Amino acid sequence: MDSLRDMQVDSLLKMLYLNEEHYPKANSVTEDPNATTAAIANDDAIQDIIWKVLVLDKRTTAIVSSVLRVNDLLKTGVTVHALIDSSKRSSLPDVPVVYFIEPTKTNIDLIVDDLKHDKYSEFYINFVDSLSRDLLEHLAQEVVQLGKQDKVKQVYDQYLDFVVTEPELFSLELPTAYSILNNPQSDEETITSLCSTIADGLFNTIITLNSIPIIRAQKNGPAEIVAEKLSSKLRDYVINLKSNSSEDSNSILNDSLDRFVLIILDRNIDYSCMFSHSWIYQCMVFDIFKLRRNTITIPGENETSPEKQYDIEPHDFFWLQNAHLPFPEAAENVESALNEYKNEANEIVKKTGVTSLNDLNIKQFDQNENEDDLGTLQIQQAVKKLPELTAKKGIIDMHMNIFASLLKELEAKNLDTFFEIEQQDPDNVKTRTKFIELLEKDGKTDNLEDKLRSFIVLYLSAKNTPPQDFVKQVENYFKGQEYDITPLKYVYKLREMMKMSSSMSLQTKSLDDGKQDSNKMTTSTLSGLYGLTEGTLQGGVGTLISGFKKLLPEKKTIPVTNIVDAIMDPLNSSQKNLEATDTYLYLDPKITRGSHTRKPKRQTYNKSVVFIVGGGNYLEYQNLQEWAHSQIHNPKKVMYGSTDILSPHQFLEQVASLST
Repeated sequence: MDSLRDMQVDSLLKMLYLNEEHYPKANSVTEDPNATTAAIANDDAIQDIIWKVLVLDKRTTAIVSSVLRVNDLLKTGVTVHALIDSSKRSSLPDVPVVYFIEPTKTNIDLIVDDLKHDKYSEFYINFVDSLSRDLLEHLAQEVVQLGKQDKVKQVYDQYLDFVVTEPELFSLELPTAYSILNNPQSDEETITSLCSTIADGLFNTIITLNSIPIIRAQKNGPAEIVAEKLSSKLRDYVINLKSNSSEDSNSILNDSLDRFVLIILDRNIDYSCMFSHSWIYQCMVFDIFKLRRNTITIPGENETSPEKQYDIEPHDFFWLQNAHLPFPEAAENVESALNEYKNEANEIVKKTGVTSLNDLNIKQFDQNENEDDLGTLQIQQAVKKLPELTAKKGIIDMHMNIFASLLKELEAKNLDTFFEIEQQDPDNVKTRTKFIELLEKDGKTDNLEDKLRSFIVLYLSAKNTPPQDFVKQVENYFKGQEYDITPLKYVYKLREMMKMSSSMSLQTKSLDDGKQDSNKMTTSTLSGLYGLTEGTLQGGVGTLISGFKKLLPEKKTIPVTNIVDAIMDPLNSSQKNLEATDTYLYLDPKITRGSHTRKPKRQTYNKSVVFIVGGGNYLEYQNLQEWAHSQIHNPKKVMYGSTDILSPHQFLEQVASLST
């Protein structure tokens, strides 16, 4: 079953192959890092690769760079890529150009200027979203006036205006959506315009998925506005498709057996998860460092040290297998991956008789041409395996470095203690006492934001409002540290909002089906990360992780997952969760006559897109994926998206802006 990322990559590849029906699919480009251009060109449906220029703008650069790398572009025949507004863009009059840009007048005028100066031989124009009729007429008029209509070979709306960073995770990259939608000073026009933009982004995602969903949405908030606007757009789209008898229109209209449900929720469904410390590898990387568009940025150790950047490739085997795992498990697995690599390398060294892998190259193979056939064959096979081993070594190197940086932050800020406290019962007086003791005895001042976040989690997740004396003790601590606690003004309001939200009544459930609770805090320690200098694997066993508790997060569902469970699997969900979701809006865009909303019926879905208006995070994404994978007898597929994927620090900044 193709992932959302695969579908977006397929659409991009089709565009880069000049919108031909036959082109190499996503897995032939992104899964094998060592695939050659020749190998792809030999596809039966692709005769010859057309070498071309790719012109992007800032928005489309973000979309493409999240799923394709320079090497992937080269395999499609793209030899040069540049920004449309760059003054350094060279004229290549003998080469065709593919534009992938936003549908704006500025971009159209730049294309017209390229046509005027015969900058390229042929023009293939692709807009990331739908081009308005006015702009289309403007483009046509300008091209005709220039007399260059023979050069414009294609004009397409691609509907790809969303950024995919994980197989089933996407973002519209609207980072300030929450503060705009919740600011009392935002006027109706501003809110309506933003909701229209969000609906447009979701429309793009749905067109890429090639299926018209049932829409379920929270009422009385931005989610309802977005759902209504999206349903209207989809309804118009369906009406247009019904008048079109093409193969594509038939496929999207005749999807009744495999329709998915689109669940649109407001951020108020759960606030505490936006501030939580997580022990999941991917969540920790996102929280502690900067993870944006599959690039991890780690700050330098001091002001003069340069920052480090690591790209997470789509074929990064370690990330795919370990991003969702608790940090200690992932740490053990990186050591195992290192040992496996070393064993493979030693095996090749033994078979070929060289002293190290560095000696095993084409020259070495040439020197052994006259040896017996068996020895020659072994060396030949080893040489073929070298690119795979080299790529594997690079990935292990990278993750070893990331783990080393994570561990420094964990140790410097005592981050494991915050996670441990947040896992405990917030209504228990012992939990509050332990938190106060941490504040008083910790002695650190570079983790004040982490302390504030833990307090917010305890405050928001408690069933009963925490005692005032506890709140005052915490406030006095921060005041004593001269730390700004302005965000707490809005946090206190959030709790009042949560009281009125149905999410307070949602029942959590274990994902272990009655197995032993996985949230036991043991004192066993981990050791064994190999000493590592940048880019070099060394054999000495270190103790980088020793001393940290083997904390494992409790395997339970969080509010967003409970909503999805009730809507997708009503037969096995709790009555409380079902009653909460029965009030949600139900829209079927395929119903084009009469009323478009009706009382929802409880039905089972195998696929869903879950979208959060106001910001999402990797914690919710991973919890949803864990739930989906736990449905062994009735497999589920869940895609997760939001207006933006926000780190706890980013969300705290928005909360602070609403507190003033």
